[in-house]
Amino acid sequence: MQKRFNFKEVAPSALKAMVGLEMYLSKASISKTSKELIKIRASQINGCAYCINIHTQDAIKSGETNQRIFLLNAWREAEDIFTEEEKVVLAITEEITLIHQNGLSDETYSTALQFFSETQLADIITAIITINLWNRVVLSTHLPIGQSLA
Repeated sequence: MQKRFNFKEVAPSALKAMVGLEMYLSKASISKTSKELIKIRASQINGCAYCINIHTQDAIKSGETNQRIFLLNAWREAEDIFTEEEKVVLAITEEITLIHQNGLSDETYSTALQFFSETQLADIITAIITINLWNRVVLSTHLPIGQSLA
């Protein structure tokens, strides 16, 4: 891969705004588990090895099991591995990450309202948007695994 510019050096104000989203999410109304599942699943869809590497490590440190991480990209078939709430979070993650296909469907949104408040849904959507933003910056700048962006 061709070496590209250092985002932190070229756009420090943009990076500061991105970190601001992370600060908001650190206090958000959704569980740490949901946040990590969102980060890993969106990063898998986007093919962002940098973010998959970071967030699988973070998830393990937070108590997530290897089995659940290994099965995350096949969560629909892993019937008893994920809770119903987690399955809804993963469905929302996929539909928003792949927004160009159909976006967040009415069916998924209605199901989500059975488990989450509107505030929690706003936080879920913000978490999904935020990891997609990080994925796009990392992939666009060819940031190597292990190098710090922030």
